Amino acid sequence: MTTETRILRAEEWDHWYGRLELAFGGVADSDEERELWRGLTVPERSIGVWEGGSCVATSGSFAFRVSVPGGALVPAAGVTMVGVAPTHRRRGLLTGMMRRQLDDVRAWGEPLAVLCASEPAIYGRFGYGVATRHVNAEIDTARVRLALPEGTEEVSLRLVEPGDAQALAACEAVYARLVPGRPGMIERLPGWDRLGVLDPPGDREGASPLMCVLAERDGEVVGYARYAVRPGWDEAGPAGVARLRDLEALDPAAYAALWRYLLGLDLVSGLHSRGRPVDDAWQHLVSDTRRCQPRLRDGLYVRLVEVGEALAARAYQAPVDVVLEVEDAFCPWNAGRWRLTGDTKGAQCERTTDPADLALSVRELGSVYLGGVPLAGLAAAGLVREERQGALAEASVAFGWPVAPWLPHGF
Repeated sequence: MTTETRILRAEEWDHWYGRLELAFGGVADSDEERELWRGLTVPERSIGVWEGGSCVATSGSFAFRVSVPGGALVPAAGVTMVGVAPTHRRRGLLTGMMRRQLDDVRAWGEPLAVLCASEPAIYGRFGYGVATRHVNAEIDTARVRLALPEGTEEVSLRLVEPGDAQALAACEAVYARLVPGRPGMIERLPGWDRLGVLDPPGDREGASPLMCVLAERDGEVVGYARYAVRPGWDEAGPAGVARLRDLEALDPAAYAALWRYLLGLDLVSGLHSRGRPVDDAWQHLVSDTRRCQPRLRDGLYVRLVEVGEALAARAYQAPVDVVLEVEDAFCPWNAGRWRLTGDTKGAQCERTTDPADLALSVRELGSVYLGGVPLAGLAAAGLVREERQGALAEASVAFGWPVAPWLPHGF
C-alpha cells in the first residue's frame, strides 16, 4: 500500500500517540502523562505517515528558545515523538520525516533543531551532533560529607506541595533567572511547568510521592529541589534511597543548603542524582567523589538548520576570525565556506570564497555549538581538518564557554 505523510489533525491525536507508544515498546503511558503531552502537542508542528487508515510513523517538534553562549535565547525546533511502527522499519520513513521536518523548520525561520536521542546512533546521519552531556551519581550519604560555603546557615528550608500553584510559580521564577547563564537550557513555554511535577503512581517504583523543598532567604525563594524517597531496610538498619529529580539555586549558599538537606535525610543511605551538569558544583563540595560514582551520559543533540544565522547568534569566549568549509549533504543550503568573526560581544557569519581554515561537517558544528565539546578533540578523532596552521587552536578556544552546556529535562 502507498503511504501519505501529512500534518496531524487534532482529532487523530489518540491514535497517533498510541502508535508512538507502540514504537517505544507498547507500554501505554498513564492517563496523567497522556493528558500532559496532549496539551503540549502542537498539531501543526506534528506529522504522521499514514497507510490506509492507520498511522505507521510519527514525529513532531516544539517551538523552543534555547540559551546559547552569551545568553541569547535562539529559536529552536525541539524534535520529539519520533517513532516508526515495527512493521514498517527500513523503508525510509524516518528519513522522509526528517527531510520534511527540517524543510519545515527552515521555513519557520528557526536556525536550530534539537533533540534527545532514544538511541545515539540514529540521528548523526541527519546532521545532529552531541552538544551536551550530563552526570549521573549514586552518593553514599553515610560516608560522604559536604564542605559548606559561607552563608549556608542563613538559608531556611520549607517543604511544600510540588503542584501548589504558588510554589510552582516560585520554582519557575528561579529557573527562568538561570536560563540565560547556561547554554542548552530551554525557556519554558506555557504548560511546561507541569512536566517537572508529573508524578504518576505507576512510575514511582516503590518510592514516595514527589516532594519539593524550597530554599528561602529574607522571604525570597532562592532555590528548590524536587525528590522522592524509596524506603528500605537491611540487616544493618535503614537503607532508603532518595531520588533527586531536579535542583536549582541562585547562589552557592542556597545550592549547598539544598544538597546538605538531601544528604542528611533520615533513614536514607543513598542519594541517586540523574541528569546534572558535568560541572555541577556538588562535585567540589563532597568529601569523597569515589563514593559518588559519577557517570557521564549524552544529553542534547544539536543540528544547525541555518549555519550562518546560528553561528552569528552566539558569542565566543575569545576573538575569532575563521573560514569554515562545511559539509552538509542532508541540508545542502548549508554546504560551502563561511567566514565567522566574533568575540564575547557577538558575531557575524557570512558566505565567502576565501580559502578554508577548518573543514568539518554540520554534525561537528552541532557538537561544538553550545561550547561543551572542544573542536580540538574532534580534530584528534579525525572529524575536523585544519587547513591553516594555528586555526584549530584559535577556533577551539573561541568556541568553548566557561559554563558547561546542559539540558535540564527531556522533551
